[in-house]
Amino acid sequence: MVRTVLAGKIFMIEGDVALQDIASKLKDFRIENKEQDIRLITEIKDLHMTGDFLYGTFVQDRLISVNHRGELVYVPATAEAPFFFIEQSDRHRVILTIMEKKAMANSIANQLSKIIFMSTTRIVEVRIDPSRFVQFHEANFEDTKVIFFDDVDIPNIKKLSLYGSALGDTSLYSEHLKHGKIWYIVLKSRRYGLVVGLTRNGVVTIFSKATRDDFINYVQDEVIGLL
Repeated sequence: MVRTVLAGKIFMIEGDVALQDIASKLKDFRIENKEQDIRLITEIKDLHMTGDFLYGTFVQDRLISVNHRGELVYVPATAEAPFFFIEQSDRHRVILTIMEKKAMANSIANQLSKIIFMSTTRIVEVRIDPSRFVQFHEANFEDTKVIFFDDVDIPNIKKLSLYGSALGDTSLYSEHLKHGKIWYIVLKSRRYGLVVGLTRNGVVTIFSKATRDDFINYVQDEVIGLL
């Protein structure tokens, strides 16, 4: 199986909704429009449920402008973004993860919200409480490589950062934590052996080469519980 670097972002569904209802709204979704006399299609493919998971792929055509001998020429390109919903019945919530970079994931989340709920306000960003982020890092002291702090109370300083190994054992870490909150960390997962970046608003980047299943398992096992 081909392994590649993966990125994604986690979202949460506001309000009660069953996974089966989401599936029925997404099933067979397909729209077409034209730009520059070129037919562009947006559709949901490979939709299937397995237990408390609903998997699918968001497929969208778009026009890209390229320079051809001094003239802009528009050519169609197709982007495919896998996504998966997890229904947590015990916590009465549904979590969505879109396997794309942040900007594209945000756009797809808005589009999925419109398809499912006819509103862009039902799929929202997650928030990891700063105290949970501290616990997560301190459980991986020797494996944390990078820490960024935001909400810094030092005048004229907006962010602080630390790079290195065994960051939790440094006096600088303790000092930075007094003046800011952990926003972003890069660490090596003890369980999966993957080098992963995670932000407090649910952006996940696996810097190690990884499969799609690696990404899904990591998010399910090590990130969802932090939300």
